[in-house]
Amino acid sequence: MQLDKSAFLFLNALRENNERPWFEANKKEYEKIKDNFKSFVGDVKEELEKHDHIEKAKIFRIYRDVRFSHDKTPYKISQSVGFTRASKSLRGGYYFHLEPGEIFVGGGFWNPNPEDLKRIREEFRIDDSIIRKIVSDKDFVNYFGELKGDGVKTAPKGFDKNHPAIDLIRKKQFVVSRIFTEKEALAKDFHLEVDKTFKAMRPFFNYMSDVLTTDLNGESIL
Repeated sequence: MQLDKSAFLFLNALRENNERPWFEANKKEYEKIKDNFKSFVGDVKEELEKHDHIEKAKIFRIYRDVRFSHDKTPYKISQSVGFTRASKSLRGGYYFHLEPGEIFVGGGFWNPNPEDLKRIREEFRIDDSIIRKIVSDKDFVNYFGELKGDGVKTAPKGFDKNHPAIDLIRKKQFVVSRIFTEKEALAKDFHLEVDKTFKAMRPFFNYMSDVLTTDLNGESIL
């Protein structure tokens, strides 16, 4: 399913009128772009399942949780979806975000739990050659540029700040992303380009899955 340009028109208008009365008055238009996005997600999921095992696709609600936010606007100015890989042996998550001026495909390990984070850092401390080979590969660089993610300022507790892999060990997140233009997003075969981008993450996902499902001796923990 091709994405409809009306999604950008609606979301731009919502940005200027982010209040419940306006949204309720334009609810029918929202339902149209919601259905279009759902169909697009279905096509992406169908392609993904040709080369990966996907447990579910979660389309995120447009309604914002404002309980603990200073920003009390009730609606998100975006449509987005996350794809969860099936089984404990397949790690990493896929994400697509559609917002006027901010369209991107992303994925990786966003704020992993403390146990997983420690395991990843320990792996990098022992041997960072494999991850560096993956993120310096021509295809990876062409799609994503570099491995992204926030990190601590110096070194995590228990790690040497002068370690050769400290740039990786410092990270708290291990994510990749690729930005698209509105023109690209409205192309008839855009769902295929999204899938190709997801597929380009696989060497990274496969390596991290191996790390997170084994101990430091390489023995399975599943």
